[in-house]
Formats: sequence, C-alpha cells, structure tokens
Amino acid sequence: MSHKIAFTTLGCKLNYAETSTYRRGFEAAGWEVVPWTQKADVYLVNTCAVTAVAEKKSRNLIRRAHSLSPDARILVTGCYAQLRRSDLESMPGVWHVYGANEKSKIIDLAKDENFFLASGDSLMSGELHSVRSQGDISRPGRSVTFACKSWKGLEAVGGLGPSPSIYAGGGHVPGHQRSPDNAFEKVFGAYSTGERTRSFLKVQDGCDNFCAYCTVPFARGRSRSLPVCECVRNAREIASQGIREVVLTGVNTGDFGRGTTESFLDLLKALNDVSGIDRYRISSIEPNLITEEIVDWIASGTKFQPHFHIPLQSGSDTLLKKVGRRYDTALFASRINYIRSKMGPHVFFGIDVIVGLPGETEELFQETFAFLRDVVKPAFIHVFPYSQRPGTRAAEWPDQVPESVKKERVDALETLCAQLHEEFVQSCKGQRAEVLWESARKDGMMGGYTGNYIRVERPWDASRVNTLEEVVL
Repeated sequence: MSHKIAFTTLGCKLNYAETSTYRRGFEAAGWEVVPWTQKADVYLVNTCAVTAVAEKKSRNLIRRAHSLSPDARILVTGCYAQLRRSDLESMPGVWHVYGANEKSKIIDLAKDENFFLASGDSLMSGELHSVRSQGDISRPGRSVTFACKSWKGLEAVGGLGPSPSIYAGGGHVPGHQRSPDNAFEKVFGAYSTGERTRSFLKVQDGCDNFCAYCTVPFARGRSRSLPVCECVRNAREIASQGIREVVLTGVNTGDFGRGTTESFLDLLKALNDVSGIDRYRISSIEPNLITEEIVDWIASGTKFQPHFHIPLQSGSDTLLKKVGRRYDTALFASRINYIRSKMGPHVFFGIDVIVGLPGETEELFQETFAFLRDVVKPAFIHVFPYSQRPGTRAAEWPDQVPESVKKERVDALETLCAQLHEEFVQSCKGQRAEVLWESARKDGMMGGYTGNYIRVERPWDASRVNTLEEVVL
C-alpha cells in the first residue's frame, strides 16, 4: 500500500515550480498524491515570507494539516522555513524544516524506505539519507552546480563549486536563523507541470541587491543560476509532455549568469531553439537588466512574447534611492519607451509597485501615481502594501506609514490599474492575435491568452485545448 502525501504552496511562481518538482519526485517513487484537504501520511508546506500575512498563512496551513491528521509528518520548506526555522520546528506535527540548501533532500526522502522508521533528528544528523551524487541527472529536482563549457549538446557534469556566502557584505538579519557561510551554494532545478498549456521554468535563484525592505537575499541567498545546458534540458522535458508555453522564473531573472561566462541573452537564444515550445514569457526582470541587445533580439522574430513583468516598486526617485533600488524613474521610462519603439505599442507591461514604504508622503505617492498614469501606462499594476520585515533596514526606520493610509493608496492604484487595463485592451481591438487555448472549462466556456496577455474566451471545444488559433480581438 502506497503512502499518501499532500502538497500546498504559498507565494511566488518560483515556489510553485519547486512544489511541482517535489510532487513529481514523490509520484515517481510510488507515493499517492492526495488533495490538501484529505488525510495523508505526510504534508509538505512550501512557505512564503514576503509579508507578515504570508507568514501567518504558512503557520495556519501547518496547524490545519496537524488538526486534520495528528499522526502525519509535516515537512516545511520555502522562504519562511529558511528565515524562521526554529519557530517552525517547535510547531506540533512539524517533522523537519528544509532550508534553502536542503531542497534536494526532499526528493531523496521520497525514495527512502526507512522514512517512517526514522525521527526528524536522525534525518537532520544525516543518518537517514545516503544522498547520491549531486550531479546525478537521473532524478527530478537535482541540486547541482554544473561545469558546462557550452550549452550546445553537452551533458551536465557533477560537482559543487565554491560560491559566495549570502552574508558576505550583506550582514546577518537579526532575529532570523543564520545559516552557514556555504549554505546557499546550490541551485535547486525546478519546473512546474499540471497545466497542459504552460510551465514555469526556474532558471535563477537568489538576489544580491539587499533592498532595504526585503528579506529575499536572506531567505534564498545570493544570485546564482543553473547553467544554460540544464535549463535547455528541463525545457526539453517540458516540451516532451506536450506543454507549449514556458514562463522563465527566478528571484531576479535578468541577473542570470552572474559569476559565470554565460549571459541571460545566451539563455534566451538557447531556449528559443528548443523544439515543441511555441512561446516563452519572461517573469520579473529588473529594468536595469533589460538591455537594448536583449530587446533587439526578442523583437527580431523569436518565440518570446511581447509581455514583460517589471518591478518598479516606487515612481519616486527619493524613495528608490532611499531603499537602494539600482535605477531611477528616468532609466525605467527609457527602458519602457525603448521596448515600445522596437515591439510596438501593444506590449503588455505588468508593473510591481509597493505602497506605503517608510517615508512615502502623500506628495511622493502622487509622484508614483502620476508616473504610472502619464509615463509608463502599463497594462497591469501589481500593487502590494509595504510589510515590515523583521531585521531589514526599513523596518527600523521611524517614518512608517499607517495601515489605513496604505489601504487608501492600494485602492487608488487598483482603480488606476482597472482603468489602464481597459484602455490597453481597447487599444488592441481589431488586431489579429494568436490565442493558446487552455483546458479549464467554466460555464460552457474556455479561455486562453494572446501573446501580449489579453484574456480571450470562446465556447468550450475539447479539440482546441492546447492549440494556437488566430483570432480577431
């Protein structure tokens, strides 16, 4: 009789790609995956720590699993697990907490016949697992540093090399679990499956920016990447499953290749040659990392769609400088304008904005509002209220913005978002576009997205699922 495991995920698409990889590993080992709401032998919670609300949700999910099945073993991973390991280990039902450098052990666990005979302590001390070579490419979720001289036709070579500590120059976050200096040298390769049309492919992890409000470098480590050859291999695996669209994901995706001889453009060109994948999208790329060379190549006729997700965070130069962002509004606007000049006016821009950063006066907020409304004019605004993260520099600043004011500013930008999105959709009316139809069925309808991320619906037709069709918007 197979063991049962349930998964749940909070946070970003990177977390979802990693959870999907864990799931494939357990399924390959013969485990039965059951819904989160059912009793299971093991529950895995992939946590988020980007806000206090996300941390609270993570704890609530752990409590819910323990209440549903008190004898189950609960595994916890993700950013919250890295930052607050000891807090989570003390929660009832939690058997083991996996930090940023332990993710590959989760899949090793799936094949361990002694799992239910061992204690969490024996796992932590290394007595339970006999982990195979880090370069073993026969299992999903391999966690490895590769030595690939070229991405073309080369197989991965095992072996871990040195990498900088997250704390080198960045300091320790007070109140957070400090990891050993070599704790973030590995990259856990991952991609999502489950949707027939789209997969999220992890190509990069970590961040070197250390913005004043953010714990991500402490939770996920320094910026590092999988080699191009491994990303191509994963893309081929995705294509072999009939998935036609891939979204490149990472903490700082455009920082791909830092410390190596490979570049982000090298990655894009290599992935563009993978047969079976018709579309690529780039998730969350910093404006200062979108070079003219990258834009020119994408615009030359590639599989990469006119859709960019770019963090702005604030439209005030005062605040951008204060929190340590590596660009100003002039550079941001120049990148947007250059992309439009090369790819046309119908590029979809999704822009991240944080409202209520410490020191954001009404005047500075209005600078952000006007910059978005009059200059950037994005198709969508992802609005986040600032959340104080313990141990970050911004959390200690005295000029915190009241929650009520944050809410008002969130509401104002969400209203602007609705207006700008409608204007963008209307500007595309009459255009011809290809839609990739999805398998979800609701009220007799099916939907899909154009290359520039406009949602389109039509009556359900099973024969059209996972096909591209040209329509007039």
